[in-house]
Amino acid sequence: MGDLTVDTVFPIGGELSVRRLGFGTGGLVGTGYWGPRHDDPQRSVALLRRAVERGVTLIDTADNYGPDVAEELVARALHPYPAGLVIATKGGVVRTGPDIWHIAGRPEQLRAMCKASLRRLRTDTIDLYQLHRLDPDVPMADQLGTLRELQQAGKIRHVGLDSIDADELTRAQEITPIASVQNRYNLLDRAAEDVLELCEKQGTAFLPWFPLGHGALADGADDTLATVAARHGATTGQIALAWLLHRSPVLLPTPGTGSPGHLDENLEAAHISLTEGDLAQLEELA
Repeated sequence: MGDLTVDTVFPIGGELSVRRLGFGTGGLVGTGYWGPRHDDPQRSVALLRRAVERGVTLIDTADNYGPDVAEELVARALHPYPAGLVIATKGGVVRTGPDIWHIAGRPEQLRAMCKASLRRLRTDTIDLYQLHRLDPDVPMADQLGTLRELQQAGKIRHVGLDSIDADELTRAQEITPIASVQNRYNLLDRAAEDVLELCEKQGTAFLPWFPLGHGALADGADDTLATVAARHGATTGQIALAWLLHRSPVLLPTPGTGSPGHLDENLEAAHISLTEGDLAQLEELA
């Protein structure tokens, strides 16, 4: 069977065309997403610049990575931002320690967090602002209404949602256009399959987090994955990323790393053409 071709770009919100394999900044902060990963921030700055030099046009970050650290690194490395580079960030969660998360979706909180992200990113408008979690204690209409107001004020270009189900996405779309969804999804974890199907129907970008299964898909332990990887002279992590690119045209993986070598390895996954036979074999892992 011949190799299958995949679209290499996707228009977020119908207008922000990005290469589908982006870069996530979670790998630039420490364990538990707390503090910087490297003692020398210049290492992270160099990595971000290398990603863009290699053709990455989508950078995915969040205000609570660090907290604040990742957004500040993005601005330090890439501002003034080159034409065509899309910066996506998130708000709606407050961090008080490693792996200690507090959902904060009240309108005044969201406005303050967006303002702080604008300052750290040194920009007047955030390309894609994603609500990191829906606050169960605040009506969805109040949360998304606030983001819509920020959008109308020119502070946000497009609105996205993180960790939602299909019903929530449908309800959200009735309040304001949703340009992206960011749910956990990878070769081994497809619990969000119904959300992905809805995104395909609506033309909504889907940014899968933990695209490498929090490292599980990059360690080469699975025999089936290792067999396909060997056939392509690739690593298991590269095959896992290539599978996402083949699985749906709306999937935009943004794997993160603190290593230049690992960055290069990830980006090479975009050049792997899987066959129908490969895909059928990989389906066995579902």
